[in-house]
Amino acid sequence: MVAARAAAAAPAKAKAPAAAKLGFKTNEFIVYPAHGVGQIMAIETQEVAGFSLELFVVHFVKDKMTLKVPVSKVAAVGMRKLAEPDVVEKALGTLTGRARVKRTMWSRRAQEYEAKINSGDLVTIAEVVRDLYRSDTQPEQSYSERQLYEAALDRMAREVAAVRKLIDSESLKLIESFLAKSPRRGQKSEDASDEATDGEDGDEDVEAAA
Repeated sequence: MVAARAAAAAPAKAKAPAAAKLGFKTNEFIVYPAHGVGQIMAIETQEVAGFSLELFVVHFVKDKMTLKVPVSKVAAVGMRKLAEPDVVEKALGTLTGRARVKRTMWSRRAQEYEAKINSGDLVTIAEVVRDLYRSDTQPEQSYSERQLYEAALDRMAREVAAVRKLIDSESLKLIESFLAKSPRRGQKSEDASDEATDGEDGDEDVEAAA
């Protein structure tokens, strides 16, 4: 009876970590849409109140954060493997295209950009980087634009670095080299015209003039 009570009072203990689960394995880099690139440090099975719960222990170095993601929730949260090399090439190629800006209120566009960043899709994130990028000859970004641009750039750079085995600064330079190939709006008057239409409530996509 005493032993039974002691066992019931004992805290939940983790079993020996597994080597792989659902195609994911320890030490592998993955993408968690809400936080970007992380590394699976362990795959644990914990006994909690008599139930077994399998967890991926994911560490995000840059954010100095560790998450425990239930294996059963992987699909729901969108956790995925790093993009294949051909997807990285497509994302980099996206940066060289014309910026596309919707003639809608900035608040609506900002929400769409944030949703794209949190989608976890590398090509979609590259579209945000492309659309919010400003060259030296263009007017500066607003504070909110800059925040979204840097968030998208950081997400993209970290995944490109992980796939191509680069350091962050090398990945950023690579991305910047592709952005430099894109046609840019060089006249402030054209940008001012675009800003004047921000109050319109249409959904038409407009290619930024070269």
